[in-house]
Amino acid sequence: MYALAIDPELALLDYLQMFYKLGSAGRALKKLGAIDFATTVAPGLRDVLLTGKACEAVRRKDKSGRFAYDYVVMDAPPTGRITRFLNVNDEVAGLAKIGPIHNQAQAVMRVLKSPETAVHLVTLLEEMPVQETADGIAELRAAKLPVGRIIVNMVRPAVLDQADLELAHTTPRTAIAKSLSAAGLGGARRGGLAERLVDPLLRQAEEYAERFALEREQRAVLTEQELPLHELPLLAEGMDLAGLYELAKELRTQGIS
Repeated sequence: MYALAIDPELALLDYLQMFYKLGSAGRALKKLGAIDFATTVAPGLRDVLLTGKACEAVRRKDKSGRFAYDYVVMDAPPTGRITRFLNVNDEVAGLAKIGPIHNQAQAVMRVLKSPETAVHLVTLLEEMPVQETADGIAELRAAKLPVGRIIVNMVRPAVLDQADLELAHTTPRTAIAKSLSAAGLGGARRGGLAERLVDPLLRQAEEYAERFALEREQRAVLTEQELPLHELPLLAEGMDLAGLYELAKELRTQGIS
């Protein structure tokens, strides 16, 4: 496994060298600040360079003619601008009708639209991220970019099921207090510890019920997209190396390898 942080300035220098043989001239442009100016002022150029570099890694071969990498994974921008980011070379190819820029842009789009490419979307079971995901999928499909899977991150464990939630709404307060008292949590009479615990517990149950209903609605929206759907659990201890391996194992268990 290898990781590569793509520097737009260096990527532009590579591009100039690869297609225009501007080795020393490109370095001179960098010293003059022209490279930094181009990659900063023209954000679309940054997208061209980043996607181009990723596609170059896909096509790269070793001395024996085998592909250098089994898989190339690119962490793309937020879902709201993913289609514009991936489709930027299509726009470049339309502007530059001939020449190396046109040819390079077309080569990148052939990789991005090939059957071997897939755009996976990661979301949360919340209204705004799910809506952005649904919109992003529609935009990707309209642009004929291959959509892969939906991965739902930070899924909370189910604490209460639907039957439990209904009991929380229908069980009398006195019965709940008596159950708490029987469990050794104080007296069930008015003012007793068990009785005082009833309201806080019911509030928590209500909050959970609202969250449960919201997640069920958002999961239904994602299911309507007719794509493979995977869920990753919320890591209570936060993300570390052990957590990374845990999530990787979970993805393999769900058939992603």
